[in-house]
Amino acid sequence: MFTDSIDSVFFISDKIRSFCLRIAVAFLALLTTSTLNAGELRIVTLAPHLTEWVYSLQEEDNLVGVSAYSDYPESALSKPIIADYQGVNIAALLHLKPDLVLAWEGGNKPQDIARIKSLGINVFLSRPQVPEDIVTELLELGTLLNKSHQAQKLVEPFSKTLNTLRLKYAKQQKIPIFYYSWHNPIMTIGKEAWGNQLLKVCGAETIFSDSPVDYPTVSAQQVLLKQPEIILSISDKPIEEVRQYWEKHHAFLNARYIRTNPDIMSRYTLRLAPELTRLCTSINNDEDKTH
Repeated sequence: MFTDSIDSVFFISDKIRSFCLRIAVAFLALLTTSTLNAGELRIVTLAPHLTEWVYSLQEEDNLVGVSAYSDYPESALSKPIIADYQGVNIAALLHLKPDLVLAWEGGNKPQDIARIKSLGINVFLSRPQVPEDIVTELLELGTLLNKSHQAQKLVEPFSKTLNTLRLKYAKQQKIPIFYYSWHNPIMTIGKEAWGNQLLKVCGAETIFSDSPVDYPTVSAQQVLLKQPEIILSISDKPIEEVRQYWEKHHAFLNARYIRTNPDIMSRYTLRLAPELTRLCTSINNDEDKTH
């Protein structure tokens, strides 16, 4: 595991990267708004959460292309798809003549992002690492699209929810959780993964925080040795199906089972707040504590 000193170095590095990103976005905003009216922008999104952000800011009329799985709100399904897990269809992108492309660093291929930039198209890069980054980046996008006031109103309740949850669970001992997405093979999360950032809001932590990778494949024996208090299913499968799989190890495992919405939990959108609140309540048995 990293030492405190190394953690500090990475923290500082992230701060520098974040500062540079803010400067770049501010310059892009100046460049864009000085040459085009917001109503004239042609926008393409390369990730579902970015599509949702555009709709949240009521800029959907300017949205001319989206990525696969851009299914919220439902009207986004009518937009042309120009990107999927295989990459961006550059020819289709150019046909749409976008003024601004919203890309996901870490989700889109670096070579695709570089290619779009090389063509002289303005690119807004999204790279959420913690839930608060949703607020920061949505405000930046609001500035870019001349929707600063609307963006501020959108993020205020989200920020309030996050602050409330963090304060509520900040001082408790971390609850060990097995974050479980699939069993063939058994897939989970490490310390820096997005899912673990959500668990930390709830006063919990992945049992595989010592993993050298963010999304490790593990064995059932490794899970049993870690003795999680909770098995958290991030899956569309019914919780009884998950319970049935692990019940064969009941002699060695005494854990509670919780399921949460995989789609909402994995998207960097404002819809995360109510689902995260429900998850924190379930993890900490807050329903029982109120009776």
